[in-house]
Amino acid sequence: MAGQTYRLVTVSAMTDTTIVRIEKHEMIDLIQEQPDFSQMFMTHILNRTIRVEADLVDQLFNSSEKRLARLLLLLANYGKEGKLEPILAHISQETLAEMIGTTRSRVSFFMNRFRKLGFISYNGHIEVHKSLLNLVLLDQPHIKT
Repeated sequence: MAGQTYRLVTVSAMTDTTIVRIEKHEMIDLIQEQPDFSQMFMTHILNRTIRVEADLVDQLFNSSEKRLARLLLLLANYGKEGKLEPILAHISQETLAEMIGTTRSRVSFFMNRFRKLGFISYNGHIEVHKSLLNLVLLDQPHIKT
């Protein structure tokens, strides 16, 4: 819709997904003729922009440990209505490392630390506990284990 002729990135789904293609002219018609849809779409675009900005700030100013903690909280839907949810998608440590810009060995080190400190647990999937939020919010020295 913005007039780009080339895609700048490639996206891969981590769980089963249904994709629907909407032609540009149909999308423009929807935005112009359906106020409820237009509002929902604009809210989505603004939230996405906020998330991209937060990701950039995270990458520039936070340690890889805090970036991993933030990512785990986001994947567990922290901040959404209700409680934290188990991360249902099978995500390898290599994928987590790619997502936060570090190595798999660092992710492994931090995941083991998070588990020992009770921030996360494994039971066929990763369960994130609210206590992990303290690591992201509090700027205190790292806990030695």
